[in-house]
Amino acid sequence: MTGRSADAARWVELAEVDNVRDLGGLPVRGGGATRRGVLFRASTVQEATPADVEVLLDGLGLRTLVDLRGPRESAREGHGLLERTGLSRVNLPVRQERGVAADAVPDVSGSRLADFYLAMLAGSGPSVLAAARIVADRERHAVMFHCAVGKDRTGLLAAVLLDAVGVPADAIAEDYALSASRTARIGERLARLPSYGRLPAVEHGLMSADPAVMHRFLEALRTGSGGGAGWLLRQGLTEAELQDLRAALVEP
Repeated sequence: MTGRSADAARWVELAEVDNVRDLGGLPVRGGGATRRGVLFRASTVQEATPADVEVLLDGLGLRTLVDLRGPRESAREGHGLLERTGLSRVNLPVRQERGVAADAVPDVSGSRLADFYLAMLAGSGPSVLAAARIVADRERHAVMFHCAVGKDRTGLLAAVLLDAVGVPADAIAEDYALSASRTARIGERLARLPSYGRLPAVEHGLMSADPAVMHRFLEALRTGSGGGAGWLLRQGLTEAELQDLRAALVEP
């Protein structure tokens, strides 16, 4: 399967959720690939239709939804029809340590996005650590994590987890860049919702998904913390938990 066809196979097409894809099927250094059907990333799910909910719960086998939005943002926007199901929903905010409100639309773009992601990571240790532990627990699979656009906070968590289990930087950056094909429809959706009145136009750098940004973030993560695995271990993940994470996400 070519890279383009493999990417196409990872998309989950829903009527009213715009940016859902399986993080399975990605190469892993030393051989193997990430498992399909275990971990999904998404944009906001609050407008999911009954048919969308059926796909998520029955089709994907979703058990756990991890919401990376700020607490006020999450409370205002909610999860729509998914709130009426038995799905486990966990709010683990990804946000800067200080200086920016948890649910603000940041005024950053271009190369500055990598620095913004690093600032969010510095402020989100407990949330990212908790998310890693959820993903490592097979009893909670399948897991889907999301924010609003499904690119920045979601992209940050995806990058840390994938790097921690050995997915090469090129593959992580390519996955990050896939969101660019969905930002127009995401922008139209978010413009209707109360929390996102300050969301910039699609042409603004904040809405871009340049793989070079993710490469810069990953390089800084490797230099400063020894990559995703080193960073998680510094936050309190144990070596045994790291092995559980790898076993959950990687198939030989």
